[in-house]
Amino acid sequence: MSSDKFPEKNLPEEENGPQHSDARRTFLKQSSLLTALALAPSAAIKAAELKFEEKVAAVFEQVKVTLGINGKKHKLSIEPRATLLDLLREQMHLTGTKKGCDYGQCGACTVHVDGQRVLSCLTLAAMVDGKEVTTIEGLANGDKLHPMQEAFIKHDGFQCGYCTPGQIMSAVACVREGHADSDDEIREFMSGNICRCGAYPNIVNAIKEVKNGGQRV
Repeated sequence: MSSDKFPEKNLPEEENGPQHSDARRTFLKQSSLLTALALAPSAAIKAAELKFEEKVAAVFEQVKVTLGINGKKHKLSIEPRATLLDLLREQMHLTGTKKGCDYGQCGACTVHVDGQRVLSCLTLAAMVDGKEVTTIEGLANGDKLHPMQEAFIKHDGFQCGYCTPGQIMSAVACVREGHADSDDEIREFMSGNICRCGAYPNIVNAIKEVKNGGQRV
């Protein structure tokens, strides 16, 4: 005796049950979203991105940090994503530390943190909470220049001067670290600092004079 219905296909429970339906719905939602994004005008996508960035920025709360900067303690409120470079320049108005490449490749933003040279554009300000930061403004003792500053002037270790603060901070660290015993060693351990004016020979001479003079740096 014939039936007026097709026989139902015997499928495994997981393929013909709630899990299969949920997976199918998820797939359809994802496909629809991708299609909508593909067809959306670039202006709409940009607007969505801007709204997303605003929402992300809104959740960043200020954090409290205490920093020693050039011998003075500062209690500050900062964004968790703020770099040490931006904190120094924008909030503390210590503009001697320069923003060069902002990718840690030119050395113009070099400062000292607890006596060690760091690239401030790659250092989150929140990471140096409780530490001592020294910038180019903190090297001199009142009106008395630091020996490395005097040597750079004497040997014409700069031309345009933009990279000079970072060069001097790295040069001081180079001597302190014990990496100034030869021209080649100086060049190697100063290689992270770029001088687009090409004052490298004069920079090496300035570092050698400070190192050989036995002056405290």
